[in-house]
Amino acid sequence: MTKKEEAQFQMRLAHHIDELRWLYMELYDNSSMFAELCDNLYHFAQERTKALKQRDLQREADPEWYKSNDLAGMMMYVDNFAGNLKGVQDKLLYIQQTGVNFLHLMPFLDTVPGRSDGGYAVKDFRAVRPDLGTMEDLSNLTAACHEKGINVCMDFVMNHTSEDHEWAKKARAGDGEYMSRYFFFADPSIPAEYEKTVPQVFPTSAPGNFTFLPECGHHVMTTFYPYQWDLNYRNPRVFNEMMYNFLFLANQGLDVIRIDAVPYIWKELGTNCRNLPKVHTIVRMMRMIGEIVCPSVILLGEVVMEPVKVVPYFGTVEKPECHLLYNVTTMCTTWHTVATHDTRLLRKQLDSVNSLPKQYVFLNYLRCHDDIGWGLDYDTLQGWGMAEIPHKKFLNDYFRGLTENSNSRGELYNDDPASGDARFCATTASLCGIEKAGFENDADAMDLAIQFDLTLHAMMFMQSGIPMLYSGDEIAQTNDYSYKEDPNKAQDSRYLHRGKMRWDLAEHIHDLSTPEGHVFCGLNSLGALRKTNPAFSASADAWTLDTGDDGILAMGRYADGQKIIGIFNFTGSEKTITLPHDCGEFSDMLTGEKYSLQNLAVPAYGFYYMEQSVSII
Repeated sequence: MTKKEEAQFQMRLAHHIDELRWLYMELYDNSSMFAELCDNLYHFAQERTKALKQRDLQREADPEWYKSNDLAGMMMYVDNFAGNLKGVQDKLLYIQQTGVNFLHLMPFLDTVPGRSDGGYAVKDFRAVRPDLGTMEDLSNLTAACHEKGINVCMDFVMNHTSEDHEWAKKARAGDGEYMSRYFFFADPSIPAEYEKTVPQVFPTSAPGNFTFLPECGHHVMTTFYPYQWDLNYRNPRVFNEMMYNFLFLANQGLDVIRIDAVPYIWKELGTNCRNLPKVHTIVRMMRMIGEIVCPSVILLGEVVMEPVKVVPYFGTVEKPECHLLYNVTTMCTTWHTVATHDTRLLRKQLDSVNSLPKQYVFLNYLRCHDDIGWGLDYDTLQGWGMAEIPHKKFLNDYFRGLTENSNSRGELYNDDPASGDARFCATTASLCGIEKAGFENDADAMDLAIQFDLTLHAMMFMQSGIPMLYSGDEIAQTNDYSYKEDPNKAQDSRYLHRGKMRWDLAEHIHDLSTPEGHVFCGLNSLGALRKTNPAFSASADAWTLDTGDDGILAMGRYADGQKIIGIFNFTGSEKTITLPHDCGEFSDMLTGEKYSLQNLAVPAYGFYYMEQSVSII
């Protein structure tokens, strides 16, 4: 380090050292391990490249850079998108054409085929999967992305390792040091006690929370799958080593690190082992460690709960934790609205998000790499005559195309006949009817399906936060059923929407006569509006409006003298609505046409972005 860099590091360390020491000693009461941690913070800070150190300074000068409405993201699997990391680098011009500047690379660290859970069973935290490239390829990719103004995100799987990880192999062989890094029990009564209070994540495909290892006569905790062994964060060696892995990966040029399954990382007997207070202690320490070593890197927490309940993972203004969180419930509520043509629950959900402090930033999406879990507000739905189990069945039947009025196509995931519960898989395009219309060669149905696809994206783009596309959605890519031919994937229907990028379709992105061209150009227009209009900023006021018709959702945004009303038709019929409190002349932001919001005709599955300039006195 130069003297100036040394001073900057010491200043960052001094800002956090007292709280970091207090939290660490409260958790572990181990001063030597804390001293080792601090020594390594210096080491990793020293190893950051000159370019990354400069990026740290720029981001420190603009600490709310991630709240800009200029950000738009895309998540992708490296192999499906472009073969390997070098292939992704070769496709950066295409990524720029999409308007995306936040690239989320799905798990690419080394794992074992057939025991990978889509890459979430990590064999080596410091090695890229050989078929995807090397750490040098990753560093080259992030540097190339930075030159083009693109931020890069990766998943950090900190709850567990693969059973093929070096630690797990030594633990299985009976090495006590490494057994202590997991939850090993020779006495079966202890796992039995855990099972009394800990819910099962995958009760059909991976029942139970423990796996018996006959070769060493122990049970090991495996919350997700038998080949994913939960790490024991009661052991300070686990925390330190995982923080070193985190910093090593940050030093490859990552801008955002997604903490996978963060609510699960602390376990206590007699609890549900979810969202325990010490989870927040760990995440808070991780936030401070990042701010000391790599302040340009931000944390994205994966917390699969409704926004009001995930708020604790933001921390407080004085003691922040995650910078960003997923807006999972709004995603599944959106698809509930698609099936029911009833916007009431979605409006309630959006009102809940809009009531939160504006410093909270969510990632919004229609589809992601995972399934759709029907985690809806069933207390409210019950009051409207929709009981949980039959309603879930209705939703799953609708999106499989088994109901009379459905145009959707997809498959169940983790169907549990005993409880009547199941999750769902499909791409956005197939859920909106593009697959069905194409199969039936129905031009009119295709026009409606494309329009609905764009309407749902327009609604998502209008939410406060960062919009995220799933790779392929920008070209209306439909379900890929070929996964059934691969023995490593056939049992996991999530691969239905994890198909390879259709580069043959991407050749038509500027041809409006094709579904892919129509969707691509439509999304580009929406993204451009979002980036250039102040009412889409994180600081804008946001609200929903009563349209007088449950099939129509209306959302308002206001900032810097600009007022925007978004109107979205979730039905297959043209609707006429009046918004009595929004008088005067509005302009369609996409066409420039003038409208009144009195007796406004909204096309079937259509939408408007209506703008009104407001005088500031």
